[in-house]
Amino acid sequence: MRFLLDDEQRAFAHSLDALLTAADTPSVVRSWSAGDHTAGRALWSRIADAGVFALAIPEAYEGVGPLPVELAVAFVELGRHAVPGPLVETVAAPALLTEPGLAKRFLPGLASGETIATVALDGSYALDGDAATLHLAVEGGEDDEGGGELRLAQWHGHGQGQRQEHGPVRTSMDPARRLTRLQEDGGELLAAGPQVTAAAAHSLTWARLATAAQALGVGLALLDRTVAYVKQRSQFGVPIGSFQAVKHRLADAKVALEFARPLLFGAALTMDPADVAAAKVTACEAAYTTARTALQLHGAIGYTAEYDLSLWLTKARALRTAWGTPGECRELVLK
Repeated sequence: MRFLLDDEQRAFAHSLDALLTAADTPSVVRSWSAGDHTAGRALWSRIADAGVFALAIPEAYEGVGPLPVELAVAFVELGRHAVPGPLVETVAAPALLTEPGLAKRFLPGLASGETIATVALDGSYALDGDAATLHLAVEGGEDDEGGGELRLAQWHGHGQGQRQEHGPVRTSMDPARRLTRLQEDGGELLAAGPQVTAAAAHSLTWARLATAAQALGVGLALLDRTVAYVKQRSQFGVPIGSFQAVKHRLADAKVALEFARPLLFGAALTMDPADVAAAKVTACEAAYTTARTALQLHGAIGYTAEYDLSLWLTKARALRTAWGTPGECRELVLK
């Protein structure tokens, strides 16, 4: 079966690509990594105006969704341009806020981009807590007889590199991904019971879908940049892209990424947790393989933080384990 985007979906992707190209995202990523969110928030507003966050939110709460296929289209472009911030968390949060009172309270802000959400499930690290304005924490899983609890977590940020009252900010393999533990104790209890556990599982599915799409975009950007580079770099008087071994490495990366694409959009159609897990592990492994190829073919320059390629290399590594390791996703597929 072939999964082809229709004209409207392709136009949406092209419009996002144009928006993000004009935004000079490498400079935004570097500012975000340094703890300066000014440019990142401005870009966030433009992404929201393009309707990206509204895709995960029902029309009753000022959204246009839920539209998982269109969301996947958008996140491929966000990954292609290495856009920083808790993008995945913001589109995963609505699945936790389905109770009418909570939906009315929080979803319009998420759709408009005024609210930036981060989410922590069962004590996991939350992404970009210092930039988020809505901190959601879920405690309790399937083994808890009473179900889970959804709380507004406390955040006491004091700037980059300084300790929080509840623990230090941590940086992942990707410097633009700042991680922290949220302080659940004392936060407002939003919901409790088995429905929270079910909502957390649904939120995880959305998060994995968005992560898979983001990873695919990262891999495509790495491949495009590497192809352009091997056409320019010469050895023995000829471009290294003419070497058979280089062509084989790039072809392998291309095949891996193209194999991941239909799995991604097929999973977006079904939203079955196993399908989404398969898409995530396939897309993230393809991006990681492409990152290794890109690094090898760029040589020493690929290791330098000053070279823009590093922004995608580190993101490919970080996304590989975000919202589920390869092993965890494979285990779900094999159940």
